[in-house]
Amino acid sequence: MSGLLTRTDDGGIATVTLSSPQTLNALSSAMLEKLAETFGAIGSDDSIRVVILAAEGKAFSAGHDLKEMQGCRTANDKGRSALTALFDRCALLMQQIAALPQPVIAQVQGVATAAGCQLACSCDLIVASETARFGVNGINLGLFCSTPAVALSRRLAPAIAFELLATGEFLAAPRAHDLGLVNRLATPDRLQAETLALAASIAVKDPDAIRIGKAGFRAQIGLPLDQAYRVATDVMVENALLAATAQGIQAFLDRSAHRG
Repeated sequence: MSGLLTRTDDGGIATVTLSSPQTLNALSSAMLEKLAETFGAIGSDDSIRVVILAAEGKAFSAGHDLKEMQGCRTANDKGRSALTALFDRCALLMQQIAALPQPVIAQVQGVATAAGCQLACSCDLIVASETARFGVNGINLGLFCSTPAVALSRRLAPAIAFELLATGEFLAAPRAHDLGLVNRLATPDRLQAETLALAASIAVKDPDAIRIGKAGFRAQIGLPLDQAYRVATDVMVENALLAATAQGIQAFLDRSAHRG
């Protein structure tokens, strides 16, 4: 599995780069395994404050390896077991990203389609080149992108997400930014710098507060209002009781008193 991706760390920021441009960074079983292994190591690395997920080549990721999927059909069950295992492995990776203590920023330089779009949308934030495109285009091959729909529908209004799923049309990055799918846009030559700037602005914040906050934010999304507030209240209490938080609040009060 060597050569599928690289990891570099600098100043508390880990950059994980998909490095299989010859396959358009397809999410093969091997790629999914390597990503899970890498994110597992990052999740237990307290020196890492933020993760950037980037890619080499013209595609961020073209999704599942279609040749691998077709190869599953030779089994006696026509591929049911193998396809279930593949999609389960992919779903576990997306959930691993959501559960990672550190925020994950997708740096999307090109096409992110099908499970590649799912991968980008599973990250906490997306910075995209103005020339990037997002799509869940499986329907053009007769395969509705039901698993990518899970991540997509949590970032877009349901009707817009369903339109993309049902038409197979691409969503250009500027429009994706207008719709809230993309957090920040950048010219192609500024993409890395803009992503690093966003990562750096998070990396300087208290890591325990970010860890608690990310977990709480993920947990309350989609809950009924009363349940969401119960979750959020527990998270706020846990955060408020941190020693660093007490120090931060007191420092603010001292500065305010001095100015007054």
